[in-house]
This record gives sequence, C-alpha cells and structure tokens, in this order.
Amino acid sequence: MSSLAFLGAFEIGLVFGLVAFGVYISFRILDFPDLTVDGSFPLGAAVTASLIVADVHPLTATLAAMLSGGLAGVITAWLNVRLKILHLLASILTMIALYSINLRIMGRPNVALLGERTLLTPLETLGLPYYVSTPIAFAVIVTITMLLLIAFFNSETGLAMRATGANPRMARSQGVSTSTMIVLGMAISNALVALAGSMFAQSQGSADVTMGVGTIIVGLASVIGGESILPGRSMTLAFIACLLGSIVYRFAVALALNADFLGLHAQDLNLITAVLVTIAICLPRTRASFKVRVRRN
Repeated sequence: MSSLAFLGAFEIGLVFGLVAFGVYISFRILDFPDLTVDGSFPLGAAVTASLIVADVHPLTATLAAMLSGGLAGVITAWLNVRLKILHLLASILTMIALYSINLRIMGRPNVALLGERTLLTPLETLGLPYYVSTPIAFAVIVTITMLLLIAFFNSETGLAMRATGANPRMARSQGVSTSTMIVLGMAISNALVALAGSMFAQSQGSADVTMGVGTIIVGLASVIGGESILPGRSMTLAFIACLLGSIVYRFAVALALNADFLGLHAQDLNLITAVLVTIAICLPRTRASFKVRVRRN
C-alpha cells in the first residue's frame, strides 16, 4: 500500500469514526436499532454543500448540517416514543423520507464543491500536502468530539441516558424521563453522523444523494470490530474502541482492494464489508471458546 493510500484510509477512518460514535450511542447505549444514519449521513453532506455553494461560511454550514442531523434523529425518536411505532420501522421511515428531502435540499442528485471555500481551505496556508494536512485536521476534530462525548456520558444526564438504555423501568422509577433521554440520545447520534457526512463532502469535494448507502453497516463494523480489539466497560475505552475499529476497518478495506492477488475491485466493497463484519462478530465468541479450551487442558 502506498503512503497516499495509507493516509487516505486513515482520513476516511477518522471521518467514519464519528459515524461509529453515533451508532454506538444508538445501538449500545440506548439499545435503539437505528437505520436513520443511512439518511442523516448524506443529509449532513447535502446541507453543507448547498449552503457553501450559496456563499454561506463553511463553519456555519457544518453547524447547520449537525442541526439537521439532530432533527432527523428527533423525528425518528418521536415516531417511536409518541406514535409507538417500532424503533426499527420508525428509523426506516425517516431514512426513506430523507432521500427525497436530500434531493429537495440539493435540487439535483449531487453538488460539487470544487473551487469552493470549505473548512479545509485554510489548511492550504500550512504548506503541507492536502493528503497530510487533512488527516491531521480531522484527527483534531474527532479527538475533541470524543473527549466531549466522554465528558457528557460521565455527567448526570449522560448517566441517566445510559440507565435508560440499560434498564428503562428502573430508570423511570428513579425519576428519569426515558422518553426525553431517547429523543436527546437519538439527536446526538444523528448529529454526529451528519457531521461525518459534512466532513466527508468537504474532503471529497462533492455531496451525492446516494453516498449514505451502507453507512449503518460501516458503523456497525467499526463498533463491533473495535469492541473485539479493545474490550472494556468504561466510556473512554468504548469510544476509543469505536474510533480504532473505524480506522482498522478502513485499513482492512484498503489492503483488500490493493492486494492484487485477491483480484478485488471497488465494486466488491460490500462483499468485503460483509466478510469483515462476520469476522468481527465471530471473533469474541471464538476467543472465548479458545480460552475455555485452554483452561480445560
């Protein structure tokens, strides 16, 4: 693998680390299977690209993308909490609706950002190649986000949200508004995914309505793979594992696509993802059975 491919995989791994954070919040903390991310990822990209093209400051466009993603999460949670629609179905309904909404926002299937000012434009003054400066900038953004999430989930509100996902009945008996926690948690989750979509669009130079296809699978692969590599119960280890899983996943994909003897191409990405997710799911079980055999012997 060339250095350019290595840094490219690292950069995309950092971006999808934010997706992994969002998926971890919904799936692990809230126990809410959420497919909204397949719609909120391109939503963040669509909002950012449309605003930047309209001469809105990139930072404002990025914040607007996060707000729109958070709103998508609120809608999914509202469908489940208020209308009593099954969480999985509620997220599918929102995801389907977001496809049309994203088309409405952009006015066409894709929007190009080539030549437009983005959050990455000031990095050009550093004198570093873009494939070096961009991963550094994303690493800073992702690290700050991770630290804020760790601080939040160790706060009183964060503990209430964790209790809601672990045992909602007990949480309600302690005076926690589980409905509010679900809505807030889903808003944070999808805001993070939309932020990832915004960063991805600014990095790649375009936003496309189909760019969110398979986002949930990548997020799950990152979460499950990270937990297999770095198991732990603390919030700090959990979020580090998510980020590590995302980076390792992107490196695995890059290695598979660059391994000539395997004969894989870009169209085989979904196949590679399925294989990696299967390995990540089976790895903890295989490791546990191996330890049992060692103890018996």
